[in-house]
Amino acid sequence: MPASPYRGRFAPSPTGLLHAGSLLAAFGSWLLARHAQGQWLVRVEDLDPPREVAGAARAQLEMLGNLGLHGDAPVLWQHNRHDAYEAALKQLLDAGLAFECHCSRSDLAATGGIHQRCVARVRRADPAVRLRVGGDSIVTFQDGLQGAQRQDVQAEVGDFVLRRADGCWAYQLAVVVDDAYQGITDVVRGADLLDSTPRQILLQRALGLPTPRYLHLPLLLDAQGHKLSKSDAATPLDADHALPQLRATWALLGQAPAALDAADSLSRTLQLALQHFDPAALPAQRQIYAAPHNRVATGAD
Repeated sequence: MPASPYRGRFAPSPTGLLHAGSLLAAFGSWLLARHAQGQWLVRVEDLDPPREVAGAARAQLEMLGNLGLHGDAPVLWQHNRHDAYEAALKQLLDAGLAFECHCSRSDLAATGGIHQRCVARVRRADPAVRLRVGGDSIVTFQDGLQGAQRQDVQAEVGDFVLRRADGCWAYQLAVVVDDAYQGITDVVRGADLLDSTPRQILLQRALGLPTPRYLHLPLLLDAQGHKLSKSDAATPLDADHALPQLRATWALLGQAPAALDAADSLSRTLQLALQHFDPAALPAQRQIYAAPHNRVATGAD
């Protein structure tokens, strides 16, 4: 694959079908990558079997194709990447930057789930593995949309999990390893993951990996303030209504609805979207609200 100054990605988890909130992240990341004349990749983050819905991953990829959002490389499936995560974990353990932890959730209840020292009452046969977060863990970064960010990871998060006690890889480790492997320069995703970014930056530093630029789009909520993936309002996207769904998402991204008025086909819609996309118009807030049945947002935080 030729080198690119910009390489973005969309990385859904197969825990359900794509909905309006998913499309906001997918279309937004696609538009920003194309606007930068860069590449856009798709990754399936299928590392949590208990939460996965059978057939959801294939349905998600098919829907992206129906919407005209095609990646520039073969899809990366995280279930094929266990050796890479194991190598990264070994690197951290060998360097003393990670450790086995026998603490349960009940053990950490008194500290609000924040792990700053092991307080396990019993040893587990299969302990979790955590990153050792030191006292110098204040992370600052400039988000491309949400502005300056600061988090004291040691105080607010503590030592965080890299591999769970059930053997599943934690999101934080997998996403860092795979962003580096795919050469991702720009991570565009929902603002629900904004607070995870400092952890990922610490982990990138510990592994000697580059830190990409970050831009967190607003999270789409229902009228009651629930994330669509956890809401009855999360109507799945419909391949037969691709144009109105893209138009609605275009408006949610702060773009002028009239720019797409002349579009009478999917290809023309995407062509006009690329011609008229204005990154400066993206809504710089963490949350926006979807109208009933996932129509255009009616309010903002």
